[in-house]
Amino acid sequence: MKNNYKINEISKLYGIGVDSLRYYEKLGLLIPRRDDNGYRLYSLQDIYKLNIIRDLRELDFTMQQIKSYLDQQSVENTLELLHTEQEMIKERIAKLETTQRIIQSRIKVLTDAQQILTGIFSIKTYPDRPCLQLNTRITRDEEMDYAIKKLHQKHKSHILDLGNQLYGASVSLEELKHGLRDVFNSVFFIFDPAEAGKIDYDYILPAGDYLSFYYRGNYRQSHEKMLEVVAHANEKGLRLLGDPFEIYEIDNRDTIITEQFLTEIQLRICDAEL
Repeated sequence: MKNNYKINEISKLYGIGVDSLRYYEKLGLLIPRRDDNGYRLYSLQDIYKLNIIRDLRELDFTMQQIKSYLDQQSVENTLELLHTEQEMIKERIAKLETTQRIIQSRIKVLTDAQQILTGIFSIKTYPDRPCLQLNTRITRDEEMDYAIKKLHQKHKSHILDLGNQLYGASVSLEELKHGLRDVFNSVFFIFDPAEAGKIDYDYILPAGDYLSFYYRGNYRQSHEKMLEVVAHANEKGLRLLGDPFEIYEIDNRDTIITEQFLTEIQLRICDAEL
């Protein structure tokens, strides 16, 4: 092993740009000596320091923190640094485990969604579903995206991963019956009932039976599909309780191919005799 290395050799060995090495020198983190021709020569001690710099930068230590450690290096400071590194690594592992759970959940949701049959009416029974809602008039897809982002911004402490969050949008049943097309009155995030105690929800999808209908493709179908759901409920002698709404199972968070979009329409109902 050589005792001294030139800057290009160090750059290739560590995959660190020459400019970065010069920057470290400017900060006083590395102090290479010069040969007779003025070329920088890095010693084994410099390489050892470079290992420390690289490891601490990967843990998001600031350059000032790294310099402070290198300037005051001792067994005590090294032990303190190692304990700090250990805690930071534990935090990263916890974050990675959380990310892994989020990814696994999204894989399951998308995989299950691909198997859902469309064009079929069914009745689902739910407990109270806590929601966070934004009441706003929406007439275009761009306004829908903006409303979702606005709702997320307001409640981002509750929604760490928007890509995994189930959300929906409601229409006025009366406006739907009078032929008003593609106008939504609210958007809302839907949470698992088990999470009711963990969030300060401001809206509830009431417990009960819901007529459900799935369709794939673009949202221009929405008006006709909702009318189909209402007509089916009337044909079956069901009483309508509240406004219909859509839930976006697969949308532009997951694909740019509109034919792959999967939307569920739900409408709360009960037996007309009740």
